[in-house]
Parts: sequence; structure tokens; C-alpha cells
Amino acid sequence: MAAVLARVHATLTEVGGLSLTGLGDADVVRVLDELTSASSSLTRQVCRAAAEADQRRLGDTTGARHTHQWWAGRSRHTHAEAARLTRLGRAFEDDLHAPTGQALADGRIRIEQARVIVAAVDAIPTSVRCTDGSTRIIDPSARTQARDHLLKAASEHDAKALRRLGRRILDVVAPELGEAQEAATLAAEEARADAGIELTLTDDGHGRCHGRFTIPSHAGAMFKRHLQALANPARHTDDELRDEHGNWKPLHRRMGEAFIEYIERYPEDATPQTAGVNATIVITMTLEQLLGEHATALLDDGTRMSAAMARRLACEAGIIPAVLDGEGRVLDLGRTRRLFTKAQRIALGLRDHGYTARGCETTASGCHAHHDDPWSNGGTTDLANGRLLCPRHHRLAHDPRYAKTVHADNQVTFHRRT
Repeated sequence: MAAVLARVHATLTEVGGLSLTGLGDADVVRVLDELTSASSSLTRQVCRAAAEADQRRLGDTTGARHTHQWWAGRSRHTHAEAARLTRLGRAFEDDLHAPTGQALADGRIRIEQARVIVAAVDAIPTSVRCTDGSTRIIDPSARTQARDHLLKAASEHDAKALRRLGRRILDVVAPELGEAQEAATLAAEEARADAGIELTLTDDGHGRCHGRFTIPSHAGAMFKRHLQALANPARHTDDELRDEHGNWKPLHRRMGEAFIEYIERYPEDATPQTAGVNATIVITMTLEQLLGEHATALLDDGTRMSAAMARRLACEAGIIPAVLDGEGRVLDLGRTRRLFTKAQRIALGLRDHGYTARGCETTASGCHAHHDDPWSNGGTTDLANGRLLCPRHHRLAHDPRYAKTVHADNQVTFHRRT
């Protein structure tokens, strides 16, 4: 054994000493393919040795609870990875999974594919409860057929695709039971998903809110699709796609901004009056603060925001401004209609041919409806007082650092105040 391992190390050292820069493209491809295959073969032997160590309980020598913990300490694998390799090695000792282990040893499949195949075969139940209430026994040979089918498919599909095939493997080996089993599996998954729904939000006290959530997969897919539509580069100008330093914004930044737009523009009439954001967040500020360039506003939960932000939110978001005079008396607590209606937005787009910021190329569907005379300052929600601005120019319209100029053609430009 020592001589064999010495030859393995010597061979790997020899390969590592070869220069790849002088090789042609075809040779580099061949080297990559051969080393990929060799890596799979070597991993199979690692699994075999780990399984043997587990069988002998070698971890007992150090008092480890499990062999993989002992091995993780020696190999510097994570405990999770050491456990996965050990379990896979033990699985390959079973006659059912031995062909999968051999395919890995031959370099025909990868370690991720092997894990998927073993998991898919083991997941096949011994019986299936049908919709009519009867129970059907699955022929034991179905597992062997499933293994062989997935091993064959592994020559064309990666582990991710194999996992999808594995979920519906009964459709291949027992088609009369496949749909019933999938229905039962999906029902169980959906029940677990519903029971695990949660969302937490925490304000860090420095102007940022952090959160995490767990929701069913279908809701996550819908939410992601909504945010991707809002983050679509086609909806934004070149300037909007760049950050404060002129660099392209990464996708996670654009998705975050899309999330904010999703929250701020959620339809007011779609939220419950007692629980929705539109009915519960109240901004309290004096008239001087509302009109001032350097002022702050107080929210009903005790947090603060700039007056510029409050003015911007008052145009579109679900915010009710409670404007007070110097003695704290309420001057304005909302109006009958704050948001522009769908018909008004269409009319604004027809009147101004879409956007109204000069040089902007955002389509009307990607714009916010802005009040020239701020709604929070008594401005009315009518066509004469409205215009369409892209999200970036809408922020500038409420940014005290910028001045807005309305030209004769109703186009607007912005310039930074000196």
C-alpha cells in the first residue's frame, strides 16, 4: 500500500511539474478532461478509505463522537463534508449502490452526480398510497432500474439536472405510480414550507434595516420574478445602472433597489386599512420642516428620516404625512386621493411622450408619477400638476442638493446647487 501511494504522489508531482503554456488548445482540453476523470477516481478511493475508518471506529481513539469528526480534524475538511464523504463511502458498500461507486472510480461520473444518484434511489419508497386510498407496493427491482437510468443520464446531465430527473424517477421505472408519489411528495413539501414561514426585520439604529425570511418556493419564485422585472436594465438609464463611484451596480444592489421600489409603490388600495404600510406609517413634521432643505421628519415608530425623503415618499409611497404648525396643530392629514390613477398615468405618458427629464430614456412604464407642486405641500393630484420621472430623477426632484428647471416644452433638467 505504501508503494502504491508513493507512486500516486510521484505521478501527481510529475504532472504538476509539466508546463501547460506550450501546449496547444486540444492538448489543454485533454489534460483538463483526464485530470477531471482522475479526480473522480481519487475521490472514490477517499470515500472507500473513510468508510473503512468508520467501520473500524477509528475515531474512538480520540474520543470523537463520530468517525467523520475525527477525520475532519485530521484532514481539515469541514465536519459536514467529511460526513457526506463517509456516508457515500458506506453507501457504495451496498450492492445496490456499488455500480455507482464503480462509475465514480472509473471517472465516468462526478462526486456530486454520485450523491444525487444515491439519494434519488434511496428516496424511492417501498409503497405508494394512491388517490383512491389503496396502497400499491413498488417492485424492489424499481430501484435497480432507477439507478441504471440515472447512471446513463449522468453522461449528459450535471448533478442539478440529475436531481430534477431523480425527483420524477418513478415516472420512468413505475409510470403507473409516479404521479401519485410525486403528488404525495409535493404535498409533504408544501406542508413543511407552510409550517416554516417566517420573516424577521431588525433596525440597526444607523439608518439600515436587516432581515431574513423563509417562504414557500412558489412565493419565492414569484417575488424574484417581480424584483427582476423592476431591476431589468432596460427600465433604467445608464446613470441609474452605475453606483456613486461610476461603477456598474452588481445584481444584488439592483435587486435591493428593486425591493425598495416594490415596497414604496405597493398599491394603497391593496393593503388592509388596519395592518398595511399605507395606513400605519405616519410622518410627523412641521410645515417649516416639510419645506426646509435641511430638516428631519419623525415617523410614528420613533425613527427619523430626512425631509427630502419624506417629500419623495409622499408622491408615490404608502406614507401619510401629518403636517403640523409651529404649535403642533395638524394642518394636513392626507387627502382623498394622493396617488395618480392608472388613467392619469396613461394621460401623462401621452401628453409628455413618456418621461419628462431631458436626456432620460426610461419608458413611461418605468417612471414614477411626480407632483410638481408637492402633494405634501398641498399640491393637487391632477394632470396639470403631474409629470413622469424615472426613479433616479424622482429622487433628484426631492433632493435639496439639486435644483430643477422646467423648460417651455415641459421637459425638466437638474443641476447641482453650488
